[in-house]
Amino acid sequence: MQTNASVVENVSKSFGDKKVLESVSLTLEEGEIVCILGASGVGKSTLFHIISGLLMPDEGRVLLDGEDVTGKPGKISYMLQKDMMLPYKTVLDNVALPLIIKKMSGEGKIGPWRRIRTAREKAAAFFEEFGLSGYEKKYPAQLSGGMRQRAALLRTYLFSQEVALLDEPFSALDYQGENAPVVFINYGRNPYVNAVHYP
Repeated sequence: MQTNASVVENVSKSFGDKKVLESVSLTLEEGEIVCILGASGVGKSTLFHIISGLLMPDEGRVLLDGEDVTGKPGKISYMLQKDMMLPYKTVLDNVALPLIIKKMSGEGKIGPWRRIRTAREKAAAFFEEFGLSGYEKKYPAQLSGGMRQRAALLRTYLFSQEVALLDEPFSALDYQGENAPVVFINYGRNPYVNAVHYP
């Protein structure tokens, strides 16, 4: 029997007098890709903030494999509209950050420098396929908007949670990086939700 990876149950959210979301429900099955279309300001990002645990709903809840994860960040991968790159870190260190934080880059008790080195090696292995080869030691300010977005997409993939939320992830991708979405989908065994702005 196939289990639901993620379920949004009757989620509502208001900001002051403005009702942004009202009784929104969503079921995401294992391996499924869901695209949410909507004009600017209809609540796509608000819904993603709630699903990812960054924002509490006024009503409703978010379930992940049966567990209530409402208001619990870190359970679901989330790529924001902005790339959120740290300007003082190289592109490689920005991308490797999830591996370092999650302590998934090494086995057993290892020192912090070895963990960082191992995380960098794992992240660097994907740079060519995401169109970032040769930019490992560059800083975010030295990259185009499309390249920054590819780096953010790779970072989201490396976070590797059961569900990935992508908020307009491909809007700034240039021709060089057109392969990045395909690589993300082909490598990703887990379902993801993609929000797209529709004018």
